[in-house]
Amino acid sequence: MKDNSDMKDKYALVTGAAKGIGKSSALHLAKMGINVAINYRSSEKEAEVLCKEIEALGVKSLIVKADVGDLNEVKNMAKAVLKDFPRIDILVNNAGIIDDTLIVRMKDENWKPVIDTNLNGTFYCTREFIRGMMTNRWGRIINIGSIVGSRGNPGQTNYSASKAGVIGFTKSLAKELAPRNITANVIEPGYIDTDTVAVLGEEFKEVIRSRIPMGELGKPDDLGPLVAFIASDNARYMTGQVICVDGGCLLYTSPSPRDGLLSRMPSSA
Repeated sequence: MKDNSDMKDKYALVTGAAKGIGKSSALHLAKMGINVAINYRSSEKEAEVLCKEIEALGVKSLIVKADVGDLNEVKNMAKAVLKDFPRIDILVNNAGIIDDTLIVRMKDENWKPVIDTNLNGTFYCTREFIRGMMTNRWGRIINIGSIVGSRGNPGQTNYSASKAGVIGFTKSLAKELAPRNITANVIEPGYIDTDTVAVLGEEFKEVIRSRIPMGELGKPDDLGPLVAFIASDNARYMTGQVICVDGGCLLYTSPSPRDGLLSRMPSSA
């Protein structure tokens, strides 16, 4: 196994990096000696704290505000990042939102922002930074999906569609970019103990736990080390893959509307 000492001249961008999975990903990349740009939309204080944590590890860091679902904001983010970093070698498309409701109640304003952020945002960010990877003939694109992208979930047609789209996008991207030594993979988290889940009552969390063979919610640090591994040269021969990190949740069938869970089962990203 390689020692990753050659990663010290690499540059990464993690979207939605101020908290949760994004924060863990950014920190674990930085621990490998990678310089990390932190994207956030609203959590400025958390992003500033994370930036200082990363710099304390002896690497460069910067923060940049942008809504990845807005094309113009993504373009401005790219300009800001590439002003301080020579390129982006590793792109972690983590930013995501949910807006759950049953299909009969779902309005355009529930549907469109989720698709814009989760799917279009992944496309916008990838397109902005892919040329540098192609020129350098080295790159890693790591997209954070969700188990509902593979199995669906009642009350999450918008979110499930966006994450299923990310899988198809990534597999096609992997085929396009493999000749340039650029890999593209998806990580599918299950139910991770992030701010999204924290707002749920303990009773509902217990229902979720009962559907996980390992009997507990995942933690952001169950994902960060995996992101770092996929970014490394130790994963150079892995591309177009969907890696599930869910405590065995996909071994069970999807919840039924009769379970009363419906749209109240948020996912990680």
